[in-house]
Amino acid sequence: MAAAAAAEGVPAIHREEPVRDDVAVETAEEAKEPAEADINELCRDMFSKMATYLTGELTATSEDYKLLENMNKLTSLKYLEMKDIAINISRNLKDLNQKYAGLQPYLDQINVIEEQVAALEQAAYKLDAYSKKLEAKYKKLEKR
Repeated sequence: MAAAAAAEGVPAIHREEPVRDDVAVETAEEAKEPAEADINELCRDMFSKMATYLTGELTATSEDYKLLENMNKLTSLKYLEMKDIAINISRNLKDLNQKYAGLQPYLDQINVIEEQVAALEQAAYKLDAYSKKLEAKYKKLEKR
């Protein structure tokens, strides 16, 4: 190269030589497109893998929906059980209210008797106090 530069009349010291980097330069052979059979095989492989992926995604989604369906069925059964329990409680409450209504006259009689007993007790206390006063008067008169 230095000889070629000297022949052109440019001193070798001032002339820059182009830097050649074989790694960064592609040749026409490297840029060739893959054979059509390779492209077809790659496409089949890609579609096969994409189908497997989508099948997995759809299966997972289907399983999620089945799980939700089962959960809804169980929840529905629980609510039916709770409804039956509430109906039984309501029926028992009505029965208790009817029994209480049947007992109410007797409870009223008990209340009346209790009031009469209280009044009788007060009368007994008054009578006792009066008899003590009479006894005291009698003893006082007897001493004279």
